[in-house]
Amino acid sequence: MTISKKTLIKTSVVLVILLACLVYPGPIFGAIGKLISVLNPLILGAVLAYVVNLLSRQVEKWLWPHARKKWVKGFRRPLAILLALVIIVLVIVGVMRLVIPQFIDAINSFFKTAPSTINDLTHWFNQVDQNHTISKRVADATASFNWKSIQSKAMRYLTVGASGVFSSTVSIFSNIFSGVINFVLSFVFAIYLISGKEKIGGWLNRLMDDFLPAKFVAKTRYVLRVTDKMFSSFIAGQVLEGFILGTLCTLGMMIFRFPDALSIGALVGISALIPMIGAWIGGVVGFVLIAVTSPIQAILFVVFIIVLQQVEGNLIYPRVVGGTIGLPGLLVLAAITIGSGLAGIVGMMLGVPITATLYKLMRNATFKKEGLLKEDQ
Repeated sequence: MTISKKTLIKTSVVLVILLACLVYPGPIFGAIGKLISVLNPLILGAVLAYVVNLLSRQVEKWLWPHARKKWVKGFRRPLAILLALVIIVLVIVGVMRLVIPQFIDAINSFFKTAPSTINDLTHWFNQVDQNHTISKRVADATASFNWKSIQSKAMRYLTVGASGVFSSTVSIFSNIFSGVINFVLSFVFAIYLISGKEKIGGWLNRLMDDFLPAKFVAKTRYVLRVTDKMFSSFIAGQVLEGFILGTLCTLGMMIFRFPDALSIGALVGISALIPMIGAWIGGVVGFVLIAVTSPIQAILFVVFIIVLQQVEGNLIYPRVVGGTIGLPGLLVLAAITIGSGLAGIVGMMLGVPITATLYKLMRNATFKKEGLLKEDQ
């Protein structure tokens, strides 16, 4: 068997790259990390464009689908993008308007009732500790402290740490400014991508057709098509799952007469966009809101959230999200577990669609090998 010159060159290049990564891992991976940090605004913009495009694409189909005038067609895309952004912002602002005032009222009520609560605790403590044994132990422990040493350390920390406080303040403001700039760049980049997606796609297709092998181009387009289908189905299923969970939470809280049912249910539904643990985020805020007025109801609410989370994690999520992407429930749970272990919340959100894409590609390849699938679908 003879090896072609092209194959030999490709193999040599791959071996050289692998050898360089093994010999100089620090500089190479450091350079890759630096490149990714520089490209962060563009990556975030591409992700934002993909998500907004899912909604704007549907809105665009509703706006004068049979129009033939050129100015109407030109006006339809910007209007669809604007309406999609308005819908997303209204949903987020609506949930915040429901939750934040309630949360602020709960914090204010907590500080108002804190003095009387402390007095009650002090009275209870004095009744329990009638012999003052605990108080004596606390006094003895306090007397053994070297207060002069603590004072000198505190003064030294304050004098030396003043420059640190100033530098940290400057660092915070610079990070905020950098974050605002990056978000603006990402937003502008996303709008450009959505507005000219056909033109950009046509240009990339021409480059691939002119400079890459036809077989490789066909396989690449097939993989991208399957990936787009899986990710778009995953996002749609995640939104549906959040709506179902928020509705169930609201109805359950109304049935058991928990306070702030609408605001907490809306927050639980929005936070459910984070797979599996989203309900817990809304549950923590709900516990704080309820605990101010009734600690007993807050404990019962925790029990309710635990039961709802079990139903959501074992029944709703695998069936709704797994059903929209064609992934078995067992693989959904496995993808979330492995993804969270590798990359935290980001891994949880990306683990399911990535696993669904790989599952779809392997399933189609198996069917094609067995003769059940004649062409890539």
